[in-house]
Amino acid sequence: MLAGLVVALALIPEAISFSIIAGVDPRVGLFASFTMAVTIAVVGGRPAMISAATGAVALVIAPLVADHGLPYLIAAVLLGGVLQIALGLLGVARLMRFVPRSVMVGFVNALAILIFAAQVPQLVDVPWLVYPMAAVGLLIIFGLPRLTTAVPAPLVAIVVLTATAVAAGIDVPTVGDQGALPDSLPALLLPDVPYTLETLQIVFPYALGLAVVGLLESLMTATLVDDLTDTRSSKTRESVGQGVANLVTGAFGGMGGCAMIGQTMINVRSGARTRVSAFLAGVFLLVLVVVLGDVVAVIPMAALVAVMVFVSIATFDWHSLRTLRRMPRSESAVMLVTVAVVVATDNLAIGVGVGVLTACVLFARRVAHLVTVTPGPVEDGVRTYTVSGALFFASSNDLVGRFDYAGDPARVVVDLSAAQVWDASSVAALDAVEHRYAARGTTVELVGLTGDAGHWHRRLAGQLGAGH
Repeated sequence: MLAGLVVALALIPEAISFSIIAGVDPRVGLFASFTMAVTIAVVGGRPAMISAATGAVALVIAPLVADHGLPYLIAAVLLGGVLQIALGLLGVARLMRFVPRSVMVGFVNALAILIFAAQVPQLVDVPWLVYPMAAVGLLIIFGLPRLTTAVPAPLVAIVVLTATAVAAGIDVPTVGDQGALPDSLPALLLPDVPYTLETLQIVFPYALGLAVVGLLESLMTATLVDDLTDTRSSKTRESVGQGVANLVTGAFGGMGGCAMIGQTMINVRSGARTRVSAFLAGVFLLVLVVVLGDVVAVIPMAALVAVMVFVSIATFDWHSLRTLRRMPRSESAVMLVTVAVVVATDNLAIGVGVGVLTACVLFARRVAHLVTVTPGPVEDGVRTYTVSGALFFASSNDLVGRFDYAGDPARVVVDLSAAQVWDASSVAALDAVEHRYAARGTTVELVGLTGDAGHWHRRLAGQLGAGH
């Protein structure tokens, strides 16, 4: 219960800030945080993990809100939930093993950069008092934990800055200026949009982005909690649960969400290990904003800017910068490409996709050079070549040029016992070697092809050779 209360108090400023990033009223983010937290506590796969409105989702759907408005956002959240359920049932959780760590680091770093960049508009064309207030807020947030961690430092910063602004009558932008806060419970609704193919074309890219980014961040967070608590969780159930939670959130007019790394760490480090804390975090959040809405409305935006700058700094993986020179160049390149694409496109899903693709290309390029062809001496009119390494589409391309067709004797043995044949491209390359020797009247014997590799060669060699 105590962990849930701490999380609820810390969720209020973040939910409001993420609402502003997305371009919607604070109530949209607050309702989303309530419905996500309560629903995922029941249907999710990772106990003690907190899901709510997040910066990642806000960044994905912000352009949709700016261009088409809130009804299209709700439609995107509902469709995103359906896509997440489908992806979960199709086993997308198992694909997480193919996301390299360098891509995950790039994802987190890009998210931190985008959250920081989203605060810049709140610091442009504002009264000058906003700047010292934001600076004081950051000082409290970073300094208070050195004295005590009994109370969340962001909450203390918000209370201090709000009390100061109200007592001194300081005229600065407040949360109330961003839109009305909820004074009642959320209600079920359907998005007021035309149910046409054109609407689907508008909404689908954002729904897919929400689904992919939400699952990626949720599964990353679940893996982190697994490690922290030495327990296992069902990633498939978590994927489906995220979809159900987004469906419920969209049905109540929320902005959608996913797992929150920061709030989950607060929850786990406060001692939570079950679903009760996540459920109560949502309940406490709703009670606080509905009952204390008038108080929340007078919170200075400078306080929330300080909180979000802190979130961006805490989210960024500073260790990745310190180890940049010591890491393999390919790993650093993947991380930097992921960050660059995300920042350039404002789309976390595209950045992760390009990062994974870059990692695959660099890996294939590196492995392609690990294949060796070693010719042996001519003994009794026979030359034996020893092939070692992994043969696949990238490494087998130059295999054909590794043999001395003109200088070899009438019989050649190619020993593949130290090689691994992974695909049809490798079978085609071996077949091409045989055909080149056959054209010169040389007999070739392939030895060491066992298991699946031998089976593939027997089935495909003639067909691929004819095609070649």
